[in-house]
Amino acid sequence: MDAQTLPPPDVCDRARAAKDARFDGLFFTAVRSTGIYCRPVCPAPTPKRQNIRYYPSAAAAAAAGYRPCLRCRPELSPGAFVRGGEQAVQRALALIADGALDEGSVEQLAREVGLGGRQLRRVFLAETGATPIAVHGTRRLLLAKQLLTETALPVTQIALASGFRSLRRFHAAFLEGCGMPPGAIRRQRGETPAGTLALRLVYRPPLDFPLLLAFLGKRAIDGIERVGADTYERVCGPADAPVFLRVTAVPDRPELRLEIEGGDPRGLPDLVRRVRRLFDLDADPASVQAGLAGTPQLAIGLRRRPGLRVPGAWDGFELAVRAVLGQQVSVAGATTLARRLVQNHGAQRPAGRPGLDRVFPTPAELAEAPLEAIGLPKSRAATLRALAAAVAEGRVHFGAGQRLDEFVRGLVALPGIGPWTAHYVAMRALGHPDAFPAGDLVLQQVLGGADGRLSERETEARSQAWRPWRAYAVLHLWFLSGDAVKENA
Repeated sequence: MDAQTLPPPDVCDRARAAKDARFDGLFFTAVRSTGIYCRPVCPAPTPKRQNIRYYPSAAAAAAAGYRPCLRCRPELSPGAFVRGGEQAVQRALALIADGALDEGSVEQLAREVGLGGRQLRRVFLAETGATPIAVHGTRRLLLAKQLLTETALPVTQIALASGFRSLRRFHAAFLEGCGMPPGAIRRQRGETPAGTLALRLVYRPPLDFPLLLAFLGKRAIDGIERVGADTYERVCGPADAPVFLRVTAVPDRPELRLEIEGGDPRGLPDLVRRVRRLFDLDADPASVQAGLAGTPQLAIGLRRRPGLRVPGAWDGFELAVRAVLGQQVSVAGATTLARRLVQNHGAQRPAGRPGLDRVFPTPAELAEAPLEAIGLPKSRAATLRALAAAVAEGRVHFGAGQRLDEFVRGLVALPGIGPWTAHYVAMRALGHPDAFPAGDLVLQQVLGGADGRLSERETEARSQAWRPWRAYAVLHLWFLSGDAVKENA
């Protein structure tokens, strides 16, 4: 729900006139005559141009005194990648989304991204049109609006889930931001069934959901997740209080449907963030294509798979463990080792479902575990224990807002973890769009083509033209390699 610097006015005009979903979340249209702000895809009649003002984010429109539209629902807009200031704004936005301002201050947030408080406010105003506090407040308000519209949760639970500690403050903020009390939203929507929560997760098209499921399905861990031809299911949460998730595509609309059973409503923001990261729902395909289309091999990949996204990860530690298990073995072999790991060291869920009845082991549990028993070589078992210990002690973490180079340095400092593994984890666990494992043999071979495999240095040099979208280049080149194998078979 935050956007990058505002596109040119003529681009906004055309996108708004065409109701182009590719620009959803990249700007917001405020209408002076009505006092509301809308997404580019709003189905309402097009207002006169002289009554329109464009804003780079929902927070900027809200700060200018506009209210969110009830028809197009700005709370559904996907996020966007922000360029500028060594990605300080992007890192700060990720930290805000992870709750950095729920308890902390703007000064603490600024220190986390390496800026002063005044400097952070200045770059935020330049990039998003609003201050960090305004962005945080708008995010909370729009989440509450979505939960009021799409769920039957009591208003008190929605207030808590949205980060409000006081029902009185929630009512006051909602009245100020939306121009009506929370109950008015409830009266305007249709009946919402109680029980399973179902939320709409919107993205900018195109998105190849079957391709994402195929990638995740080959790497799915039995007992934790289950991937079908058109469905992703997962269990998370503590052993005695499981949360079951189901994600499916919505036909004929650029959105996924997230169904949630169980759990504390206060955990909803975290669940939504994890699902959006898992399916890379905040990607900007148009910007990715513009950044990669100049390379012939990538231009082929973009034509073949325009909806390709970078598959994320539900949990950073889980993905890092899976990456270590996959060192020097096939994808199928790593999946087998992951299944054994969960069976041997993952707790059983007493209220589990068939196929979704395990808890992934914690870092503390794996730090001293006899991992050789699942078939790991001693060196790789030692690497996995070192990783688990580093995470348990806080020396390595997978939280939002980390700089790519710092994260990679922290991982490669561990025995048995090299740059390839570190960049792969950054690509999927952190969702870092510029992660690039230059030592990957497949990348070197595909880029070298008939002239022979490139060196790691040559591969790194070639990749500079693709920044900040190198992770997408990696996925395209991997798939192109698979295409070549099929064509030559």
